Parts: sequence; C-alpha cells; structure tokens
Amino acid sequence: MKRRIFPLIFLLALAAPAHGLKLIVWDRELQTKLGYGESSGNKFSVQLVPNYSGPVVVLFSQTDEEKAKASFPGLQSRYDGTLKAGQLILQAPEQRLSTLSANAVAGNTTLTLARFLSAFKLSVSGSPSGQTLSLPGLKAAGTDNK
Repeated sequence: MKRRIFPLIFLLALAAPAHGLKLIVWDRELQTKLGYGESSGNKFSVQLVPNYSGPVVVLFSQTDEEKAKASFPGLQSRYDGTLKAGQLILQAPEQRLSTLSANAVAGNTTLTLARFLSAFKLSVSGSPSGQTLSLPGLKAAGTDNK
C-alpha cells in the first residue's frame, strides 16, 4: 500500500500549479513599490497600496516555461498606468483593442487590471478591503501621494 501512495504523492506534487506570471507596480520614477501580484493556475492575486493616487509603471515578468509555451501572447513587460484608491488602470496598446473592449479616454486606451488579465484567462483577486499590506519594500498603506 505504501508503495502505491508514494508515486501518487510524487505525481500530485509535479502537477501542483507553479507560480508564474508576476507583476510589480512602481511609482513613475521607479522609486517606490506600490503593488505586487502573481498568478497561480488561472487566478491572479494582487495587493495594491490603497491610498496612492498617481501615475505608475506596471512591470510583468514571465517564467521561462511561460515564454517558451507562449502562455501570454502579446503581453509586454512594461505598461504605463494609474493607481487611484487601490484601483489599477493600465494604458493598453492599440493592438489590444481587437481582443478587449476598452474605454477610450482622451485618445488613450484604458483597462482595469481585471479586464486586461481576462484576455489571458486570468481572474484577479485582491487583498481584502482595509487589510494592511506588509510586503517587503511596499509603500506604507497610509501614505498619500498627490
């Protein structure tokens, strides 16, 4: 019986979803980390500073395996955006319009993070409202900008 269980456990460990796509949100000057997120399976968990308002730079990082499999076709490593009261809005390139219904605002194509990632079959979950964020290097939640 024990001989049958070990191979099963080993196979389950191999099949466990690995953390893949990662996101870091920085202020425009790349001085202060304002958020972090990563995917596991088809879920994307994200934590954002709730009391920051202003322009941001959003950086995505894929694993080598994801790049080789083209898991996120068309995903760029950098996007500009805005973070306001814990809501992340990305400025998506024009070619994304064919796959996403975006809102055109003053000539810019803007999408919420959830809408943007839905094109890659990822659903977003965030930190609960009022939760204090304690990620290393993440800006204090009570600090306002602008």
